[in-house]
Amino acid sequence: MKIALAQQNYHIGNFTANTQKIISAVNQAKSQGADLVVFSELSICGYPPRDFLEFDDFINQCYAAIEMVKEHATTIGVIVGCPQRNPAREGKDLFNAAWFLYDGKVHAVAHKTCLPTYDVFDEYRYFEPGYQWNVIPFKGKRIALTICEDIWALSENPLYRVCPMNELMKQQPDLMINISASPFDYDHDDDRKEIVRANVMEYGIPMVYCNCVGSQTEIVFDGGSLVYNAAGELVKELKYFEEDFQVVDFETTQKSEGMVQRAIRKFDKEMRVSRISDPNKIISYLTDENNIAEIYSALIMGIRDYFSKMGFSKAILGSSGGIDSAVTLAIACDALGAENVRAILMPSQYSTGHSVADAEQLSRNLGNPYDIIPIKPIYDVFIESLKPIFRDLPFSVAEENIQSRSRGNLVMAIANKFGYILLNTSNKSELATGYGTLYGDMAGGLSVLGDVYKMQVFALARYINRNKEIIPVNIITKPPSAELRPGQKDSDSLPEYDLLDKVLYQYIERRQGPSEIIAMGIDEALVNRVLKMVNTNEYKRNQFCPIIRVSCKAFGVGRRMPIVGKYLS
Repeated sequence: MKIALAQQNYHIGNFTANTQKIISAVNQAKSQGADLVVFSELSICGYPPRDFLEFDDFINQCYAAIEMVKEHATTIGVIVGCPQRNPAREGKDLFNAAWFLYDGKVHAVAHKTCLPTYDVFDEYRYFEPGYQWNVIPFKGKRIALTICEDIWALSENPLYRVCPMNELMKQQPDLMINISASPFDYDHDDDRKEIVRANVMEYGIPMVYCNCVGSQTEIVFDGGSLVYNAAGELVKELKYFEEDFQVVDFETTQKSEGMVQRAIRKFDKEMRVSRISDPNKIISYLTDENNIAEIYSALIMGIRDYFSKMGFSKAILGSSGGIDSAVTLAIACDALGAENVRAILMPSQYSTGHSVADAEQLSRNLGNPYDIIPIKPIYDVFIESLKPIFRDLPFSVAEENIQSRSRGNLVMAIANKFGYILLNTSNKSELATGYGTLYGDMAGGLSVLGDVYKMQVFALARYINRNKEIIPVNIITKPPSAELRPGQKDSDSLPEYDLLDKVLYQYIERRQGPSEIIAMGIDEALVNRVLKMVNTNEYKRNQFCPIIRVSCKAFGVGRRMPIVGKYLS
């Protein structure tokens, strides 16, 4: 049997584009002699559709798309992901389903059993878990068809009470097929291969695993679809961060006698949490070259898809001569084309001359348009207007934030006038500690670095410069500063970033409390100081723009903390 994997980038709710893309791949599979073509989870409507699923019209359009695809599933089997209405009177209205189309009809439907509700996932809000499991006969083979999380219920994983593959194995399938929408994060990029192979070694039959690719607002899907034979050998691995199409001849992937063994890995809840626990290894792990290369690709895709799917074409950002804006600008130019990214330099009386020169050199290196608008005249008007109220009170954060908000107003005015989308340049370390100004440097339509720690920003800068100097070296080597008062450095307000990021990673990604972090040998005063900053600044992050997710725990939809909570404050 020849099976085609169609790893595609879908647009949520764009049924016309999604259906055309699917039909095109069906015809391509036919032309290459495939017996079956496999698409990813909820490929008809795009993943995650969230509250669109509550609209009857949305589900009607899903069904209409299935009818169109079905017309092309004549001499070839087609597996697509699409919601299915639940005919029962009990339970949720919908199933997350894999539709098996063949001979112009619905050949079979499989329902997702394991519905994740952690991090960015909220499937039990919409779907009823599957409760029937049947292998699907097709061209002399018996197929065990599952959906994404279903294969993560393997053996000892305590998140789920039912393991669908255990139920399906009672019917002696020859082949496993799993359709998936598995997001990228640098903490778990290898777990996917491990879990697919673990299923193969557990059950002794081959697996086809088809993942989607593309970015949906904050969530990035990296593709990397897989085929393993019954011996646990990787037969095919599709591209990462790109659409791909491959055909595999399954006569070469059948069970090899004597090669099957029980999966030796024990899965537990820790598989959902970063396993990097040694604080002395965290920074080297965060800045690992492979992780940084993947993060760079994910950020490129996140920007590119956000703009293309929203119908935007041009970006704008404030370019300060600092490393965060420099890295954001370089990535945006790569994603959108330098001619489509406009940088605005807005020096104040506290900006150093080399910061302006560095920012100008960066734009010359990249070839993007830029403008210089000094903000001192605007700042002076604010100060004069506030003088009757501020009187002779000493300079403070109030005057610092006037500068930041003046810049925010300027860059947003230009964005509104010319139709740009503002890219925010704040990094995860700053967002975590509240080191940013609401309605100033925290403004934006999309956050590029909001899930990237400061030490990773430095590593990204070095990665960008791997072949030639794009970001001026002075931007990378000078001490970070907001330049809102004379001689200001980030370290005046924050711990050194290598220390700060260690604590933040343990608290945010690994969900370790203060006593657990202190027990690792990290200074108690430092831990208490950092965690207090994180928790007292939740109100700022709650007003922040969408963040491109590259870790296992990003700020935004996947991290839900009470704003007025007392814990650790």
